[in-house]
Amino acid sequence: MKKRILLTSLAAVLMFTFYGCVTSRTKGGDTIAVGSKNFTENIIIAHMMADLVEADTDLTVVRKVNLGGSNVAWTALLNDDIQMYPDYTGTIVANYYQEKTGTSRETLEKTKEFVKEDKLKALEPLGFNNTYTLAVTQETAQKYNLSTFSDLAKAAGDLTLGCEFEFKDRPDGYPGLQSTYKMNFKNVKGMDHGIMYRSLAEGEVDVVDAFATDGQIKVFNLKILKDDLEFFPPYDCLPIVRQDTLDKYPEIEAALNKLTGIINEQVMQELNAKVDDNGMKAETVARDFLISVGLIDK
Repeated sequence: MKKRILLTSLAAVLMFTFYGCVTSRTKGGDTIAVGSKNFTENIIIAHMMADLVEADTDLTVVRKVNLGGSNVAWTALLNDDIQMYPDYTGTIVANYYQEKTGTSRETLEKTKEFVKEDKLKALEPLGFNNTYTLAVTQETAQKYNLSTFSDLAKAAGDLTLGCEFEFKDRPDGYPGLQSTYKMNFKNVKGMDHGIMYRSLAEGEVDVVDAFATDGQIKVFNLKILKDDLEFFPPYDCLPIVRQDTLDKYPEIEAALNKLTGIINEQVMQELNAKVDDNGMKAETVARDFLISVGLIDK
């Protein structure tokens, strides 16, 4: 079996126990749980998955969103605390199984192969690649003449990086940037994804690790730097489901496959902005989108 990171830590258990936000809609029949990580996009997609399962099956769906970082949600799935959640191909291959990625297609095929070892199934991608990138203000870009990651590496010694806590340690995060680009910041501040952009705007940090689909990129008019050595792998979003759940309820796969290829990066950025900048509830944004594309009724 491919090696993977030991995830069942006390911290993960505590985060799952105390910070998981749980909602449900009683419909009858058996119950399954849909989880998510702790950032807007993942929560929106989890609600879409839950809505489709509710609409197309007789199952009662419990929503355990905002569980925590990648390792917490992954552990919950492996432990059968949740039966499905949305994840990303690059995260699965590079972070969980610590294997090399490749093109989008290659990384998808590796994802499908590796998760089988843990009796999981990766369904087809939703259509957007939420790759990591690095972002700075326009003022910082002009001051240091920044266009690429290589440019940033030269100036990093004078700058502070603000990033998600897990980004500081995961192999496809800051350690990999240090190895690939010799990028060593003056200081690195770990923080929740939700406050990174405010910290950047207020000058508390100079650089943040951004997602390509973050709505705040447009709101704050940020400069996205080019990953000129192509360090970050593809992060195609897709549903991950326990195989024993699909064996028992095969109708779930048909319901979730309706999401295949339906969301591109621009659409996901707009959906994220509705929550992060317009103050809408993630559950409402998810449901409105599914109604707008004809996948569920009002």
